[in-house]
Amino acid sequence: MPDWLSQSTDRTPDSALPRFVPSASRMAQIQDPIIPIVGELIRQHPGTISLGQGVVNYPPPPQALEQVAQQFASPAMHLYNAVEGLPELRSVIAQKLAVDNHIHLSDSQAVVVTAGSNMAFMNTVLAITQPGDEIILLTPYYFNHEMAIGMAGCQAVLVPTDGNYQPRVDWIRAAITDRTRAIVTISPNNPTGAVYSRETLQAINQLCRDYQIYHISDEAYDYFTYGVEHYSPASLENSVDHTISLFSLSKAYGFAGWRIGYMVIPIALLPAVRKIQDTILICPPLASQYAAIGALQVGRSYCETQFKAIQQTREIVLNELAKISHFCTVPPAEGAFYFFLRLATDLDAMAIVKKLVQQFGVAAIPGNTFGMTEGCYLRVAYGALAPETAAEGIGRLVKGLAAIVESEG
Repeated sequence: MPDWLSQSTDRTPDSALPRFVPSASRMAQIQDPIIPIVGELIRQHPGTISLGQGVVNYPPPPQALEQVAQQFASPAMHLYNAVEGLPELRSVIAQKLAVDNHIHLSDSQAVVVTAGSNMAFMNTVLAITQPGDEIILLTPYYFNHEMAIGMAGCQAVLVPTDGNYQPRVDWIRAAITDRTRAIVTISPNNPTGAVYSRETLQAINQLCRDYQIYHISDEAYDYFTYGVEHYSPASLENSVDHTISLFSLSKAYGFAGWRIGYMVIPIALLPAVRKIQDTILICPPLASQYAAIGALQVGRSYCETQFKAIQQTREIVLNELAKISHFCTVPPAEGAFYFFLRLATDLDAMAIVKKLVQQFGVAAIPGNTFGMTEGCYLRVAYGALAPETAAEGIGRLVKGLAAIVESEG
């Protein structure tokens, strides 16, 4: 018998203590994801039209599914593959980056395929920080970013944007400390739909270079702009060593359930990212990667064809929201498929969301989950609405908000 088995520890279970103590977990300090919460409300009220989750109403291109079908007979389809993604997919991504984002990859950069851009962000945080470090988020922030930072034992430092949800570089500079490791920008923005100008993104990128911190640029909505151009900071000269770019197929290619995104990182971060991804995922799902190859080979033209319907829906939503402009402010939103409404009321945003679902059959997302704790805000997502159903969905929202807010007055 091993010595350690024969040694008495004089320990017996203490029935007075709970077997599990969930409150001691680091997860207890992380906000609950709002999408499942609102989703359960919708489930309890059949017929509700959702303006909540950020998805599009069209499927992937047929070529994506054809690419998967062609590969299924191969034994390799059912085995592990490269941690950073299939070489042929990374090659197609490099072509896309050069043509659409003017990012011409050098030997100092690497592309890593991920299970969605949320994973790319988590990879980034774990690779560049240690517990106690700070990452600057602009408010309103994307809630999964704030959650990921907390899970890593780091601190999200919140910097407000202006009245049109545009960054103020001087405010960002004032928030930088010795513990700051990165500044995060999302353009086109979730949740506001704001698109940041080339000049603003260049100024933030230069700020990161000056302070020797990373610029994390989330560009999941790079194809979704209305009359303005999207700008990728990694296309900027001398940005290679400090710029991390995150992309996703979820929106543009109707790929949400396939969970494929990718990140462009300085080559120095590749060993760390490989460790993280190998531990969490081993490799991105092969079926999804082959589907991504098929989608990207079709390219942007497929997305632009589908985008026309979203533009029509956007106009319908704006016209309807204009009817309640006396208490509902809609700041400029020139990208993505969101409006971040500012309501002139003291009512709690989540209470309004519940009433909208229960009494009017329409769902939105409360602004406090995006860090807007002062005032009343709602995020409205219209990408999932077809033009023929948009009027009904937004009509319910406008009618509901008018009844709820004006009854308070």
